[in-house]
This record gives sequence, C-alpha cells and structure tokens, in this order.
Amino acid sequence: MNKYKILWSDMHSNLHHESIQKLPQWFEQVKELFDFWPFAYYPYYMRKDECGLGVEDIYSMDKVEADWEYIKSFTEKVNKEGFPMFMGYEWQGAGKDGDHNVFFLGNEEKTYFPMRYEELEKHFRDKNCIAIPHHLAYQLGHRGKNWETHNDNFSPFVEIYSSHGSSENDESQIGMDRHVHMGPRTGVTAVEKGWEKGHQFGVIASGDNHSVPGVYGFGYIGVLAENNTKEAIWDAFKNKRVYGVSKDRIKLDYSIDGTVMGGNISPKKDSKLILDIEASNAIDRIEIVEDNVTTEMIPHTSTWEREPLNENVQFKFKVDFGWGPDRRIFPDIVSKEWEGSLETEGKILSIEKCWSNFGQKLYDVTENSCKFHMKSYKTTATGKWMGPSAVTTEGFIFEISAPLESTVTLTTDSKKYKFKVKELFESSRLIPLLEEAKELLKENFNFTEYYRTDPWWHNAYKIKLSKAVPVLGYTRRIERTIDTTKCSNIRVRVWQRDGGTAWSSPIFIR
Repeated sequence: MNKYKILWSDMHSNLHHESIQKLPQWFEQVKELFDFWPFAYYPYYMRKDECGLGVEDIYSMDKVEADWEYIKSFTEKVNKEGFPMFMGYEWQGAGKDGDHNVFFLGNEEKTYFPMRYEELEKHFRDKNCIAIPHHLAYQLGHRGKNWETHNDNFSPFVEIYSSHGSSENDESQIGMDRHVHMGPRTGVTAVEKGWEKGHQFGVIASGDNHSVPGVYGFGYIGVLAENNTKEAIWDAFKNKRVYGVSKDRIKLDYSIDGTVMGGNISPKKDSKLILDIEASNAIDRIEIVEDNVTTEMIPHTSTWEREPLNENVQFKFKVDFGWGPDRRIFPDIVSKEWEGSLETEGKILSIEKCWSNFGQKLYDVTENSCKFHMKSYKTTATGKWMGPSAVTTEGFIFEISAPLESTVTLTTDSKKYKFKVKELFESSRLIPLLEEAKELLKENFNFTEYYRTDPWWHNAYKIKLSKAVPVLGYTRRIERTIDTTKCSNIRVRVWQRDGGTAWSSPIFIR
C-alpha cells in the first residue's frame, strides 16, 4: 500500500432549509459511517408560481444567510472536537452549466449564487474553494454538464455516480433512470466527454441524498490522504487522489510508475502499472481503460472458485435485515426494530456498515463478537423528485477468520441461528420470520389457512445471509508493463459479481 490511507464519505448529502435543524442528527449518522464530511446545504424549494405551476427556486437570501450562519457555527464546533467537516452548498444557476456542489476548506466564506459557472469560478478564484459537478449526463442547457465552461482547477473531480445513476457515458450498464423527469441521459455531457476534450479531472461517487446521508447503494467517495485532517483531505481533493464506489467500499491501490491515481507521469514504452484490490464481495472483472477505451478486461471470476478451502479460512459475507409487511395492506407498519448479535469461534477482522436510514447502531465489538440495533423501513415513496427509493433493508458485511468446521451464531430478537462456516460457502440463505407474519394476519384478518404460503411469505420480515467468499475471491493484484506513449490518461474499473462497482480517477500522461 502506498503512503496514503483510504478515507470514506458521502460528499453529496443535501439538507434543505426547512429541515436544517436536523443537522445534528445527520452528523451523528455521518460519524457512525464515515471519516469526514463535506456537507452540501440545499437552498432550493418547490414554490407555486403565480399561475399555479410548481417551479424550483432558491429561498430568500435572509433565510439562506441565517441557515449558513447556523451551519458555520455547527461546523466550527465539530471541527474543534476533531471531526473534519467541510461547509458546502449546492449551486445550480441558470441550469446551463450543470449543477455543482461548492465546498470550502475554511469556514469563513459566504454563499454566492450567480447565473453562470464562470462567474462562480471568478468569484472564488483566489479562495480555498472547489465546485464539484453532479448528474453530468443530463441534457446540455437543462442541468447537464457544460464542458466548454469547465475549469479543472476549480472543479478537480466530478461525480461519476450517484442516486441518479452513472454519468460515465451513455452506454454503461448502470443507467440514469431513477429521476425520470430529468432524463434520459446523453453522451454529449457525460464524464468521458470531458476527458475527450482534454480536461484533467478525477472522479468520485456520492449519494445526492436528501433524506439521510450515506444511503447504501447511492455511492461513496474514497479519498487517498496522509491523515484525516481537513488540510490533508483538501490536499487529496486538489490533487485528484479520489475515487468512487457504487455501494461497497472496494479498496483500490492503483499506481503507474509509482504515481497514484490523479497524478501525472511522463510517457514511457515500459511503464509499470500496479493495482491492488480488496472488494467486499467476489470480484467479477477488472478493466483497464485508456482514453475511454477498455484495452484490457481481466476476469477474476473463474480464477479461484475451484481452489480448496483451508482448514482455517478468511472470508466475507453480508447479512441483510428487512422486507416485511406490504404497506398497501398494513399502512401503519413502517419499520421494525432488530436487536441482535453475531459471534464467531474465530476472529472478526472487519465490519462494513451497509446502512440506508437512521436508527442503526453497532456496539460492543470484540475480537469474536459484536452487538447491533437495526431499524429497517418500508416506504411508499415513488422516488420522483427528492423522494427516497424503496429502501427495505439494513445490513453489514462481516470479514471473519475462522476454522471451516467452526460455527457462526447470529442472534436476532432472542432467537439464535447457528451455521457452520463451511455451510456459508454453499449458498446464500434466507431466514423468514413466518411465525410473526402468521400472528399478524390472524390478528388483523383472522386469516389462518390458504392453499399456498403467499399471504404469509409476502408479509414476513426476512434475514438474508449472502454466500461467503474466501479472501482469494475478493482480493486481486494486477501488475502490468504498459505503453503510456499512446494515450493521455489511464484508469481502472472494478466490478463485483453482485454489481458493485469502483471507478478510479485517471493517471494522466503529460
């Protein structure tokens, strides 16, 4: 591993004016999940025009300024306590240059809302300020990215993935279909078009979350920093030592000729590319991308599956909690509390939190056990405009080292479920809480018999244990001698078998 540590965050969590007093609650969630927090205040709202049509507009400046002072006071407080939080806000202007989140190193700057990106850049040119574009691949002139006005120094990286989907290009298998009113996407404004035009910028992923920070599956930023001070993180921002993941925290250590992602190298016929990966699930493939062309696709699936498991095995597996009663039938049942623990006869090496809502807690973590409190939700939201997706699960990815014949014990709500480690490698498993569902239908409808199980199964809470993956399946080292004289940038893309993705920032060739 190079000299940098990987720090994680959601760099696109938008809290609105009408909810600004929830900032402490949001911060508590962030502290549980991340290493730092660039907060993006959202000063816009839907107002009724005189004709009655709803249009998005900015709040009055007196409200915005009052919110900004509150954010400043809060940020200064948590900075003094040692947490690296950055002040920021969303800027949209006239929609002709694309939406950007504006962030500051210090806490002294004021918000500024010109119509155009170039005015924004000029205003903050001599300040420690960056503006990060998001959902780039929407139509030019209609909130998509305008590469003709882009400034690499002011916007050193861009958001390649979020809850909107992937803006990498218009051909990727990850679409932009969630916010249907803003789409469809186009390649004219996509991330790859910016590199084609000669710009040098890195990439990240982050949520565009408006209900809770750090929603699992909406994207996180990984930062390569020397430490977790604001100054060290800012140095990583300015030097593009950043990358994005779609859901799981895939660790990337990527360099060419000793230079890490975001950096510049001199062209050579025999450059040395090194990539170390630690994923959270089985790696499917690794792609080396030169000037937006995949020049090598390296399979990982089929390289490890027939290797025998050791008597003592290191592995990862995911546990999800949720599902439950249909809200159309039980509109008042919106959530469930889960109290539980996990124990192993071996050692717990790491625990990755896959959380999408408030109410989660991991505690009493020891060498071979941990306790948790989970709260899974059901929603009827459609996802239109700022609505959340139908989040129904909360979970963890456990990394364990244990004898193959030993037992892992999962306890939830005083019920124990025991599995041999070797059984976890056979298949994923479901634990349905059918007895609870039967009681629910009996109590509400006096329903006790049917010729098939649908009524109970469809309304049952469930726990899912994913199939375990050994360390050979979720780690890979790539070493290549490559010719860097024929391209301007090289990046990597990593795909997990479950669809999780990581996008590195490019390494640029001078």
